[in-house]
Amino acid sequence: MKNSSRVLPLYYALISSLLFCLQAVPARAQSESTLAQRIQKIISRPEFAHANFGIEFCSLDTGKVLYALNADKLFVPASTTKILTEGALLAKLGADYRFHTRVYRTGSIDKHGTLKGHLILVASGDPNLSNRIQPDGTLAFVDQDHSYEGPALPGDPLLVIHRLAKDVAANGIRKIEGRVLIDASLFPDGPREGGTNVVMSSMMINDNVIDLIGSPGAKAGEPAALQSSPKTSYIKFVNHLTTSPAGTKPSFEPPDIATNPDGSVLVTLSGSLPVGISPQPAAIAVPSPTRFAETVFREALSAAGIQLKNTPAPAVTDFSAYTRFYSVENQVTEHLSPPLSEEIKITLKVSQNLHAGMGPYLLGTLVEKDTKHLLDAGFKVEHDFLQSANLDLSGAAQGDGAGGDWADLFSADFMVHYLTYWTTRPDFQVFFNALPILGKDGTLAKIQTNSPGAGHVFAKTGTFGSEDRLNGMMMLNGKGLAGYVITKDGKKLAFAAYVNHVSLAPDPEAAQRVAGQALGEIAAAAYDANLDAASPAGDYDLIIHNGHIIDGTRNPWYAADVAVSGDPLAAIGDLREAHAKREIDPKGRIVAPPASLKCSASPLLSVSPRAKNWKRPMSTLPIFPICASMRKRKQEYSSKVRKALKRKVLNLAQKRQVFVYFKREETQEGALHAEELL
Repeated sequence: MKNSSRVLPLYYALISSLLFCLQAVPARAQSESTLAQRIQKIISRPEFAHANFGIEFCSLDTGKVLYALNADKLFVPASTTKILTEGALLAKLGADYRFHTRVYRTGSIDKHGTLKGHLILVASGDPNLSNRIQPDGTLAFVDQDHSYEGPALPGDPLLVIHRLAKDVAANGIRKIEGRVLIDASLFPDGPREGGTNVVMSSMMINDNVIDLIGSPGAKAGEPAALQSSPKTSYIKFVNHLTTSPAGTKPSFEPPDIATNPDGSVLVTLSGSLPVGISPQPAAIAVPSPTRFAETVFREALSAAGIQLKNTPAPAVTDFSAYTRFYSVENQVTEHLSPPLSEEIKITLKVSQNLHAGMGPYLLGTLVEKDTKHLLDAGFKVEHDFLQSANLDLSGAAQGDGAGGDWADLFSADFMVHYLTYWTTRPDFQVFFNALPILGKDGTLAKIQTNSPGAGHVFAKTGTFGSEDRLNGMMMLNGKGLAGYVITKDGKKLAFAAYVNHVSLAPDPEAAQRVAGQALGEIAAAAYDANLDAASPAGDYDLIIHNGHIIDGTRNPWYAADVAVSGDPLAAIGDLREAHAKREIDPKGRIVAPPASLKCSASPLLSVSPRAKNWKRPMSTLPIFPICASMRKRKQEYSSKVRKALKRKVLNLAQKRQVFVYFKREETQEGALHAEELL
C-alpha cells in the first residue's frame, strides 16, 4: 500500500505520535542521538519514496536486537551474497589452503633436452595467476578492481606464467616435440558471470581479462591512443576510438568481438574520449580462458628459449588419456598459490565477481569431489555448512556465488545471524580482516570518508541494477551492506542493511552516490548513537506492536513495533523482547502522524488542504493514537476538533466516525470522550 497521500486529515487532529513527538524542540537532541531516529532520517529522504528497506542491528555483546525494520523480509542482496560463498570456502577448505597449478610431461626428455611428448599445464582453480602476488606472499589489490574499469595493478600480468616457463627451461627442456596443452577439466570454460561478463573457468590468468588504457588526442577529431596488457597474439584490437571536444562525456561502445578459425580473437573498439581527459582504463573479457592460457604459455615458453612446433591441431577436450602422466615423476614444475586467506580478502575487498562466481564450483569439485554436477554439489556443501550453523534457511535463497542471480535473496535477520555465527568460529579473524573498511579501503573506500564511523565499520557491499528503458533511468534493484560495527565505546554489533527498488539517473556513479552513501551512513550511525536509548531490551511507557508505520514523508508504509517513553519516540523496530507499562497490538492498523508538524502548530489546520483530496472511506483505514502524553493534551485536542467541526472541515459521515472512534477508545486512560466533541 502506498500511503502518505491516503492518510486521513481527521487522524492528524486526533493523534499525537511518532514524528509529532520527534519534532518537539525539547526532545530533538535526545531523539537524534538514537539509532532509530538517525536511520529514520536517512530512509525518509525523497529519493527513497518508492524504495523498500530491510535493516537489522544486533549487539554481539548481549545478543539483543537494537533495531529492526522489515528484517524478516527477503531483499535483493547483490554482492553481499559473496560473504556466504567466501565464508563456505573458508570454512570447508581452511585459511591455509593453497592451489597447486602443476605442469606435467607425457614423454621422456633426451640428452639434447627434447621432450618426446606433450607439456600439459593442469588448471587448479587458482583465481590469482596474475601480478597480484607480492614478494611477501600477500595478494595486492586496488580499491576499484580492473574488472570494474579500475586501473590494473602495476607489473607483469603474466608473472606466474613466465615463472612456470622459466622453470620448464631450468628443468632441462629445450625443445617440445609434442603440443603445449591446458587441462581445464576441473571446470572447463563455462558461462559468463553476470556482473562483469567474464567467462568462468578453472583457468584464470589476469582475471580472464585484457586491460586497456585509452588516451585522447591533442585535439578533437584525432584518433585516441590505445594500450593493451598483456601483449599476446591471442587477441588483436582494431582501434576506432576518436577524440571528442573538451567537456563532452567519454563513450565506450560495446566491443565487436570475432573469433578466428585458429582460435585467436579480433576486437573492434569504438567510442570517443574528450580532449584533456585523463587516460581511461577498461577491460575486455577473453572469450576462451583456456585458449588464452595456451597462447600465453606457448609465448612464454618461446621467450624462455624453448623450441615449439607450430603445427595446427584440434583442441583437446578429453584429457582422460593423459591423467596417468599426472604423477610426481612426470611433474616438471608447479606454482603454489598464497593461502586461501589472501584470496578471501581479495574477493571481498574489491567484490571480485569472477572469483566469487567460481566459489560454488570449487566447493563442488574440491570438497564434494563431484566433477559432473559441480554447481549443485557446491551448493549442497554450502547448504550443509549453513545448516550446521543452525541458521534458519527460510530467510535465504541463492542461485550463484557472486550475487547476480535473481534467485539471490536474503533477509537482514538471516544475514545478521550468519554474521553472528562467524564470530564464534576460530577463523573469524580471517573472515573479518577480508571485509572492506568504511571510508578506508576496497569498495567502501569512498563511502562516508568524513564520518566519525569511518574506519569502524567492516562490511561487504553489494549493487545490482538494471536499465529502466520506459523512463530512461536506472533501476537499482538491490543495494546492500552487511558486516560489523565497533562503536565509539567498544561495543560490537552485527548488522545488515538493504534497500531495493530505487530509481536513479542513468549515471554509473548514481548507485554509490545515493544508495551506497545512504547505507554507509546507516552503518556509521551506530558508531556513536545512543544505543541504550534505542535498545529494545529497555522499559518503555508504551509499545505498539505490529503496526503499519506511515512517517508522513510519502514513503511506503512499513511493518514495525514502536516504543514511546514520555513524549519522545524511543525506538522503532523489532521490539518483541521489550517491555512497557502499556502494550498494544493494533493488528496491522496505521500508526503515524504528519512529518511536517511541530507541537506548537495546529495539527488540523496544518493538513486541512489534504481533506479536499481525501477519497477513501474512513472505515477502511483504521488509526491508532500512540503518544504517551495524550491525557495532558485532551482539552487541547477536543477544542481543535470542536472548532474543525464547526468550520465543517469534516462531513457528517466523518463526524460519525469521530464519535464511533472515541466511543471505542474512551475506556482507555487519557482518551478523549466523544461527548465532548459532538
